Amino acid sequence: MNILMVLTSHDTLGNTGQKTGFWLEEFAAPYYRFVDAGATVTLASPKGGQPPLDPKSDAPDAQTPDTDRFRDDEKAQTLLANTHRLSDVKPTDYDAVFYPGGHGPLWDLAEDQHSVKLIEHFYEHDKPMGFVCHAPGVLRHAKQPDGRPLVAGKHLTGFSNTEEEAVQLTEVVPFLVEDELRHHGGQYTKDDDFKEHVITDHKLVTGQNPPSSAASAEALLKLLKAA
Repeated sequence: MNILMVLTSHDTLGNTGQKTGFWLEEFAAPYYRFVDAGATVTLASPKGGQPPLDPKSDAPDAQTPDTDRFRDDEKAQTLLANTHRLSDVKPTDYDAVFYPGGHGPLWDLAEDQHSVKLIEHFYEHDKPMGFVCHAPGVLRHAKQPDGRPLVAGKHLTGFSNTEEEAVQLTEVVPFLVEDELRHHGGQYTKDDDFKEHVITDHKLVTGQNPPSSAASAEALLKLLKAA
């Protein structure tokens, strides 16, 4: 069971002068679900090497048992510091792919053609894909084989407009995940802000927010085990 995790390489939060990147819980919780299930996990990012960590996800109030486990895990830290360059990744080598969120992906992975082609390959070959929080936004340019948006008609979720308002970044992000998924024909649903909410539509798993990270990973594993 080989699972690819794709992280952002983008570290600038619009024109705020602040830093962004991937959200630690959204990486750590799925990573440990996959590893504990016996999967071989490979990490990739557009630029390769160490992906930037959103500093807000490193704050004391954002910590979980999974993030604490990561800080004591030298093997995982080394793996994260040496992600493969996304352009070098062969999708045929993997059984599933998972994208952690954080605001970073809205700037780079959402526009990255290597990411788009990777997602389209997994979709065409009916292999499980998982996206949590802001990561469903990277689906915006992906197409089905007939040219329709990949998300068209799909039941899915992602970081909601009200959650973006809550973190006061509505005017900073390049697009709102909820609006973008709806615009491309996605059947978007959400739960209360920052409450766990995960949707599986055939081989597509999406989670609404950081608290949905572990459940999103578990849903992806369920699809893999049923294959």
